[in-house]
Amino acid sequence: MALTDYLITGLSYLIRKNKRKLIKEAISFNHQTGIEIGGPSDLFKLKGQLPIYLFASRVDGVNFSSSTIWEGQLKEGEYYQYYVNKIGHQYIAEASELDFVSDDQYDFVLSCHSLEHVANPLKAIMGWKRIIKTGGKLALVLPDKEYTFDIKRPYTQFEHLLDDYQRNTPETDNTHFEEVIDLHDFTRDGFLQSKVDLEKRTMLNLENRAVHHHVFSLKLVAEMLEWAGFEIIWQQTAAPHHLITIARKKA
Repeated sequence: MALTDYLITGLSYLIRKNKRKLIKEAISFNHQTGIEIGGPSDLFKLKGQLPIYLFASRVDGVNFSSSTIWEGQLKEGEYYQYYVNKIGHQYIAEASELDFVSDDQYDFVLSCHSLEHVANPLKAIMGWKRIIKTGGKLALVLPDKEYTFDIKRPYTQFEHLLDDYQRNTPETDNTHFEEVIDLHDFTRDGFLQSKVDLEKRTMLNLENRAVHHHVFSLKLVAEMLEWAGFEIIWQQTAAPHHLITIARKKA
C-alpha cells in the first residue's frame, strides 16, 4: 500500500478531531480478514470516517443480487474490489442467509447502510455474529433519520425487531410499506420526487431492496447488539447522515 495513503490518514487524524477515535479503531483492523454486507462503501475507504480498507488484509463482500441499483452488475468470485489493488471474494446471497460461511471464519464484519434494507435485522445480526471469531468486531453504520427522508417516521422499538426475529419474518415482508410511503420526506430525497414513483419502487422492493424497513437510533442499535451478544466499543454520529457503531463479539 502506498505510503501516501497512510500519510493522508495521519493528516486527517490531526486535522479532524471528530475522526480520531474512528481512525484509531480502523487501525485495530490491521492485518485482519473480514466480510462486508453490501458495499464497497465510501465510509470505509481512504477518506471515509472509518478507513478500515486501508488496514485490513482482505475483505470479502456479500450482495443480495448480481444486479443492484447501487453497485450495478456483479459477478460471484474473486471480483470484490474494495480498494486499490485489494480484491476479495464476491458472494451473491441474502444478508441474513450466510449458511455457506463457516462458524468463526472472519475477524470482522462490516455493514454500511445495508441493515435498514433487511426485513429481519436480528436474524441478520445473529448470522453475522456466528461467522465472527470470538473477540472479533462488527462495524455497523446506519442512516440517521434526522438527516434523511425518514425524518417523519417514528423510531423502531426493540420489541418489534424481537417479534420479527421470533416470527422469522422473511424478506417478502411488507409490514412497513404504508408508513414508508405516507411519511416519506421528498425534500430530503435526491432520487424520487413523487409519491407515484415511490409507490412503484416500494412495490418492487424484493427486486431493488430500496425500502428502509426500520428506523434506527444509536440507542436501538446498542440494545439489539447487546441482546445478540456483542459489547459496544464506540458509537457516534457522523456527517452527513451516519450512525456509527463498533462492537465486539463476547466469548
